[in-house]
Amino acid sequence: MSLSTSPDATRTDDAAAPGRGASESVSAPVTRLVYVAGIVVTGALFLWGAWQRRWIADDGLIVLRTVRNLLAGNGPVFNAGERVEANTSTLWTYLVYAFGWITQVRLEYVVLTLALVLSVAAIVLAMIGTGTLWRGGGAAHRSRGGAAHGSGAGLLLLPAGALVYIAVPPARDFATSGLESCLVIFWIALLWLLMVQWAQREQPSTARVLILAFIAGLGPLVRPEMAMLAALVLAMIFLTPGSWGRRASMVVVAGAVPVGYQIWRMGYYGLPYPNTAVSKDAGGAKWSQGLTYLWNLVGPYWLWLPLAVLAGYLGWVAYRRFGLGRPGDRAGVTGWARLHTPAAVVSLFVATGVLLGVYSVRVGGDFMHGRVLLPVLFCLILPIAVLPVRVPRRDQWGATGATALFAAGSLAWLVTVTWAIVASTAQGMPNGTVVGRSGIVDERNFYALGTGHQHPIRAEDYLDYPRMRAMVETINNTPDGGLLLPAAYFTYWDVVPPPLPIPEGGAGHTVFFLNLGMTSMNVGLDVKVIDQMGLAYPLAAHTERLGDGRIGHDKNLYPDWVVADTGMVAVHPWLPWYLDEDWVAQAQVALTCPDTQELLASSRGELTRPLFIRNLKRAFDYAGYRIDRVPAYEIERCGLEMPPERPK
Repeated sequence: MSLSTSPDATRTDDAAAPGRGASESVSAPVTRLVYVAGIVVTGALFLWGAWQRRWIADDGLIVLRTVRNLLAGNGPVFNAGERVEANTSTLWTYLVYAFGWITQVRLEYVVLTLALVLSVAAIVLAMIGTGTLWRGGGAAHRSRGGAAHGSGAGLLLLPAGALVYIAVPPARDFATSGLESCLVIFWIALLWLLMVQWAQREQPSTARVLILAFIAGLGPLVRPEMAMLAALVLAMIFLTPGSWGRRASMVVVAGAVPVGYQIWRMGYYGLPYPNTAVSKDAGGAKWSQGLTYLWNLVGPYWLWLPLAVLAGYLGWVAYRRFGLGRPGDRAGVTGWARLHTPAAVVSLFVATGVLLGVYSVRVGGDFMHGRVLLPVLFCLILPIAVLPVRVPRRDQWGATGATALFAAGSLAWLVTVTWAIVASTAQGMPNGTVVGRSGIVDERNFYALGTGHQHPIRAEDYLDYPRMRAMVETINNTPDGGLLLPAAYFTYWDVVPPPLPIPEGGAGHTVFFLNLGMTSMNVGLDVKVIDQMGLAYPLAAHTERLGDGRIGHDKNLYPDWVVADTGMVAVHPWLPWYLDEDWVAQAQVALTCPDTQELLASSRGELTRPLFIRNLKRAFDYAGYRIDRVPAYEIERCGLEMPPERPK
């Protein structure tokens, strides 16, 4: 079976056969040149566009804090001494670590280079995979009953879906953001290419199948929700007819790394998935917010227009190729063997895009304009990354089906190119630097405005963000240590001092602030950095989600808990005026809750063999454990005794 398509399936298959090139209006070398030039130009445009919008997000800097700890020998942690997986993409963390260790180059530049290379490579691989899909599989493919379209004579493969992706501003923003977006689309594109090649070979070699299984198995480590695509791909190649020995080998190869890491993660961190999933309650549902987030990307750019036009054209092509009464390449393919076809591969990736979209909408999307929908868009454009438009033979021009289809394809491509030019210069969020009711912002412009740097890349670029220089100065001015709390004034931090006696060298500093990346990358690894949302702070991560909170920021631990947890002075006048002594005292009691103590010990306790085993057994229980952020309610929940009120 092949999706290599002739504009007129009933009359032109013979024109694609070898030796008939002279009858084509466009020769194979010309069509090959158009195809290669389209890939080069599209890749170059994406590289240029991503470079023009280069930056590293605050969340991207969070990854670098973990990498710094890895390089320093503290392990894959955000704060030394507390085992918290603060990065959603495991593979991205270790990839940055590996290249940082090998090159010894500044980490921000390592990330910038890696992100650019992976983003551009993703577009190139996607276009090659789609070109392979439409050009067919050569001799091996012909043996399965399909026409030989490998010569490419007369078949123009024009950049289309790839242009749709790179034209959307968020795609260029998150190509270099320091987040794992670049790795996600690269992995999807690589898997797409390998799956197309697998489907076009009647008997793929064992080595090829095992490589495919290994790459697919990495999905959960690329990003947890990529397990959807990984599972579907692995199911497809497993169910395809073959020997049980190969299937057993495939299971071992696919599962070795992710299963091994999962066992280690549960024992080391005490959780079955990254702490970010706990912090954001990734299993919760916020459908209304999710639909708002979806329209926030689709609406401003009219993204539905090119997708509808391209899908409509390909629908016509598919109908003419596989319409009623035309068995085409499906003849002789029955049962589970139907999974080993290009059409099945296309269906799988499109279905995955829809599933990822539904999941993203269900959890409420994100606070960054377009970010979590980029993999969805990427999956949907894969079958149309390049558009197959066959030029009719010289004797077919006129009022023929071949001419009509060529005209439709040309028009669809021109509409796409025109849309891409307009969309690439559009401002999807005119007031994107303002956090409105939706909670969604244009993240890149937000930080460019906040820092005063058009391209904030280095950690020190973020020192110009409100409060950052004041934080560094406050730490330098308090050698005894203490807990830094953000004050109402952007140029000042409240410091809760440690109790006496102060140990030699000070008691150390803890910074409690939402923006973890810029904060943690502008202080030493000896400074503990935690946040009220819980990305790097288990106590906050395990609070209940706020129903009316800003998406992605809908947990907010009161600072009273932090004073109690860090053991700082809990009375006035050393306690800031806006904190209540009774609340701090209640938090101290609430922290003695046995279940809470066990939870905290899972990440703070010395990692002995018994603790590893206990974490492994109870990881799912720990993931579902929640505390009430009001200390008095938490005391009641745990059945503890309320402390006496302090005299006013």
